[in-house]
Amino acid sequence: MAGFDVSPRVAAAIKAFTVPERLGFGAVWAPVMFSAHCREGRWGRGELLPYGPIEILPGARVLQYGELVFEGMKAYCVGREWPNLFRARDNWQRFARSAERLSMTPVPEDLFFEALDAVAGACRPFIPNATGRSLYLRPFLYGAETGYMLRNSTEFRFMVIANPVESYASGPMRVAVERSDVRAAVGGVGTAKASANYAASLRASSAAAARGYTVALWLDAREQRYIQELSGMNLFAVIGGELHTPELDGAILAGITRDSLIQLARHLGLKVHERRIAIDELLAQVSSGACEEVFACGTAAIVSPISVLADRDGREYTPKTIDGVAARLREALLAIQERRAADPFGWTRDVAPFTATI
Repeated sequence: MAGFDVSPRVAAAIKAFTVPERLGFGAVWAPVMFSAHCREGRWGRGELLPYGPIEILPGARVLQYGELVFEGMKAYCVGREWPNLFRARDNWQRFARSAERLSMTPVPEDLFFEALDAVAGACRPFIPNATGRSLYLRPFLYGAETGYMLRNSTEFRFMVIANPVESYASGPMRVAVERSDVRAAVGGVGTAKASANYAASLRASSAAAARGYTVALWLDAREQRYIQELSGMNLFAVIGGELHTPELDGAILAGITRDSLIQLARHLGLKVHERRIAIDELLAQVSSGACEEVFACGTAAIVSPISVLADRDGREYTPKTIDGVAARLREALLAIQERRAADPFGWTRDVAPFTATI
């Protein structure tokens, strides 16, 4: 792209910002954001702005038809002067695939990275430097054109917002198997990181939380027999010392953390199986001890151990090992992300500095 503009209000927003001691996840908003508009297939010049409200017309298709896709990624700055990103090009590629699935104009790669570098670079003083903490980056794209016609928008807005964060989850998760509602079906938008998928998951997730569980585990839409994913996370099981994870079936989101763990596990000498996993098979294996451990993974939490799988009849299944292989993989992956260990995969990338005066 031809560069971006910096609002004259950005310097004051950054100066006024202080990082609280307790960050949580998504509770503290970075003081800047990036914005760019697309009209009739042409992207305009981006702008770095203070974080704040945005104007949107009530008839915009994002509000009327849920025309929105997003990504989740992190910038790390542990023991270094300048931040780095992790597998950011994979995020851009998935962002583009999500946009194309919803007939939206994809964000060009150079604009995507310009936005990430601007926000992460401007937020450099606020990126936590302790291990396990980072700057969470949320790029999103929405349909800004108004109207009720059932067609894709011709006007879009691309934005990047950010949050200094701690780990998403603390402690083992208690997971409820969802046997009624469906998150996504093959042929739908389950493979896109679209807001609609998360909206569809909220009822079951809220019901699980009301019963004392952390999150719901989704099954396939056709037979409601095979494991797909958790709400926003992928699942792994350790069976006979080997990793098993549901194969991508056309409804499961291709998690970047999932793919990273598969590659990393194989690099560390673990055998990995991507296959269809029936929920009743897994519960029986947990009950018998054949399945030693279960854990979930995602950008926010990295790797989260699972202490309980609960079926709809109230029966709970407890793996005999909590956070064994999961802990090993979490530390190995986090060390690469934070550049405390060698990166044999070429996954990390420095945030590019920019010359705009802030």
